Amino acid sequence: MHRNTARRHPAHPIRPARPARPVRPARPAAGRSRLVAGCIAVAAVLGLSACGTASGALQPTTAAPTPGSASPQQQPTGSAATTIAPATGSDGATGSGPAAPSAAAKPGTPGASGASGASGASGASGASGTPSAPAQPAATARTTTPAATPATGTPAPPPAHPGTATKVIGSTASGGRTVALTFDDGPGPATGQILDLLAQYHVKATFCEIGQNAAANPALVKRVVAEGHRLCDHSVHHPQPFEKLSHDKAVYEIGAAHDMIVKAGGPGTEVSWFRAPGGGFDADNEHIAAGLGMSSLGWSVDPRDWARPGVPAIVSAVQHQLKPGGVILMHDGGGDRSQTVAALKQLLPWLVAQGYTFDLPAA
Repeated sequence: MHRNTARRHPAHPIRPARPARPVRPARPAAGRSRLVAGCIAVAAVLGLSACGTASGALQPTTAAPTPGSASPQQQPTGSAATTIAPATGSDGATGSGPAAPSAAAKPGTPGASGASGASGASGASGASGTPSAPAQPAATARTTTPAATPATGTPAPPPAHPGTATKVIGSTASGGRTVALTFDDGPGPATGQILDLLAQYHVKATFCEIGQNAAANPALVKRVVAEGHRLCDHSVHHPQPFEKLSHDKAVYEIGAAHDMIVKAGGPGTEVSWFRAPGGGFDADNEHIAAGLGMSSLGWSVDPRDWARPGVPAIVSAVQHQLKPGGVILMHDGGGDRSQTVAALKQLLPWLVAQGYTFDLPAA
């Protein structure tokens, strides 16, 4: 036995054993980290299921076993319902299907807010319910604004007075065998010639002036006043049909013309009548003129001299239409009035020969 042992050991000398590799600390740490990670994962799963059940996020999965795979389709349906609930209030304003209940809630503002509160509670279960809550107050605010608009219609301009004019003057102030001469659309180039003719026969007439013409010819307006004639408002721009103007436009045409004529005539100038262009009187412009102290002035004789039918036609029309107490309509502006001037040269001596005296229109 000793021989065998001696032979073995010298033949294979024992090498010095290599030092054992030190155990790396990373391996136990890695194992521990895996274990810890596993524990965390398990805890997270358990915690998530508990939190999800508490928040209701996993409720569709509890209902899922009954319908089977239909549960994922139910989730969008449920979330759409919560979105529709706040949208119902806004849909009521747009007139969609749910508008009928919301329209009933409009008169009662507290009722509408109560409905929105209920929908806000249901919206709180879903994440989409949070933005819906501010959307509803905005919708109710929009509904309140139009409701207040009709109430604020009071400060609007005064309403028009519908109907026809009832106080349009077509006769002289004195009546009997009198006649009133009136001239429209001036002052113009023919105004001075007409004033000269009237002065020859000691006639006082009425001049219905366009506001912008009066502003452009203040010297003629002053001469009309200085020679004892009377003034009449004939609008600013002579728009027709005058009775079709809006109330505000009629107020401007009548009121501004009145101011222009007064300013052109100077201090103390009076404008006693208003004559609607084309005779377009109605209850509204009659009322506007009356508010400015003017009566509505019409006529009873119209020779249509503005159309320049010829001097004989103008003279003949006056002679055939005139009756005692009549008001003759002629023109001193608005175009070439040479025929009017020539006709007036014949009519003035004829009227005197017929026993007419000259008067002013009735007030």
